[in-house]
Amino acid sequence: MQIKLRNTEATEAFGAELSRLLPHKCLIFLKGQLGAGKTTLVRGLLRAFGHQGAVKSPTYTLVEEYMSNGRAVIHFDLYRLSDPEELEWIGINDYLDQDAVCLIEWPEMGEGFLPEPDLVLTLSVVGQERNLKVEASNLSLKNFLSNVIKQRHTAIL
Repeated sequence: MQIKLRNTEATEAFGAELSRLLPHKCLIFLKGQLGAGKTTLVRGLLRAFGHQGAVKSPTYTLVEEYMSNGRAVIHFDLYRLSDPEELEWIGINDYLDQDAVCLIEWPEMGEGFLPEPDLVLTLSVVGQERNLKVEASNLSLKNFLSNVIKQRHTAIL
């Protein structure tokens, strides 16, 4: 499924809409070049969960944890990972075992050590807009997302 996002506000709005559809525990891969809007999408999701503070990409810390209104969100950025085996050192499996929404930017840097995601969101820059490709491996999540996004996407884009 492909969606056009006109601007930053539309990208955040999609993240907010997505927050309403996700189970408490899921793994989401965020793909796209630098500046494509991955962290912007995460910010929209976190704001919808009620997070009031800053949302920054965990480029240097590798991981940021958030708890808002009873929802746990763990945001990873693997861009600076030099070897996928480093994921074991940061305790990736302990994080992924939690009852949390886990969002991983640059998942290709952890290839071979990461499990299959429930959802893959790929952002690409086209002029001033963003194209978003949504792929769900979980069939029920895929059907649910497809139906909800088709019904509501006009209002959020």
